[in-house]
Amino acid sequence: MSYLSLAQIAIAVLLVAAILLQQRGGGLGGAFGGEGGGFYAARRGLQRKLYWASVVLGTLFVLLALANLVA
Repeated sequence: MSYLSLAQIAIAVLLVAAILLQQRGGGLGGAFGGEGGGFYAARRGLQRKLYWASVVLGTLFVLLALANLVA
């Protein structure tokens, strides 16, 4: 197994953790048309850091996938 594959697996695990730790305002009821569908709150503190970590990790994952494809 190459270093690129190991790095991609590590990034994938971190990306899943960053996404699962993010909070959603409406809970599960909002996904099925329940209350709280139109509520919007600004990201602050840890929530903002998790959001940007997931963006960066997602970008790194795609770049590693492309590098793994070329190599």
